Amino acid sequence: MSLQRFVSRCLAVAVAAAGLAGASASAQNKELNLFAWSEYVPQGVIDGFTAETGIKVNYESYASNEEMLSKLLAGATKYDLVQPSEYVVEALIKQDALEPLDHGKLSNLGNLDPAFGKMSHDAGHRFSVPWMSGTVGIVVNTEKVTEPIRGYADFFQEKFKNRLVVLDDGREIVTWAMATEGIGPNDVTDANLERAKPIVRKWLKLVKIFDSDSPKTSLLNGDTDLGIVWSGEAALLFAEDAKFQYILPIEGTHQFIDSLAIPKGAKNADAAHQFINYILRPEVSKLISDDFPYTNPNTEARKLLTDEQRNNPASYPQGDPKLDLFHDIGDMAGKIDAMMTQLKSEL
Repeated sequence: MSLQRFVSRCLAVAVAAAGLAGASASAQNKELNLFAWSEYVPQGVIDGFTAETGIKVNYESYASNEEMLSKLLAGATKYDLVQPSEYVVEALIKQDALEPLDHGKLSNLGNLDPAFGKMSHDAGHRFSVPWMSGTVGIVVNTEKVTEPIRGYADFFQEKFKNRLVVLDDGREIVTWAMATEGIGPNDVTDANLERAKPIVRKWLKLVKIFDSDSPKTSLLNGDTDLGIVWSGEAALLFAEDAKFQYILPIEGTHQFIDSLAIPKGAKNADAAHQFINYILRPEVSKLISDDFPYTNPNTEARKLLTDEQRNNPASYPQGDPKLDLFHDIGDMAGKIDAMMTQLKSEL
């Protein structure tokens, strides 16, 4: 099923259930149902919020945007806050599947870097507030791999077979292949998928581990020597041992923005606003960076980071790398899934 069909069905279920929300809202606002990426929300942040507000946080995690949408579909009004990436925010807005944010309840919104309020997927933070930003890049264990690795073409070589870990994310992998052909990450067409297909088929045979949850683990324990990972995972590796080098591919890569948003019909929207405003405090946002060192969109929180944190090349890349946000690609997302399922079945 395509992303937009997922969203449309989520919305239909939400609207049907919305009438049930009002009767018990006051009681339920002492609870918050958070649906977010795995290994992304510090327990200390949850505990601090509950201690201050008395609101219990039920934290359920997912490993991909598609998993999030599927579960949202199964119980649209179960969740009060979700943590979609930028292209999913864009799709949800198109389908009127998010509650508009009440900026009057978000007194800490001004702590954000103004650049994040100009992003095309949700200019002005009408429906979402950024949690963390980051990039997708290459990690090299320089004790095991001494030759230069500059991009995807250098990474996916036969001599590195069974030494590679990559994200278990079909759209990511397909866009890497497209990048080697000079095709942008949002120019997903039938013709471009056909161009990418033989490249992806060859690459998949070289990969030892597909892991979106914790790709750093196999690199740390020595099961793999190279990885394409989320930048926060790379930052943790670099902090553990400087032998792990982080490279942004010369062909270009994805800059992602993961945000908090309130699904249409959420029963505890007031509690959701309270949580958003809480994480926008500099001292709280810093706690997120301490555990998950992605690029913090909160300029006031960045001031609280140590020099070591600010100078981590994975958290805050230097230079002028070629970065692109993902956009909603509609039904083409389903075609990517089908292609990846077919190619993985050949392994």
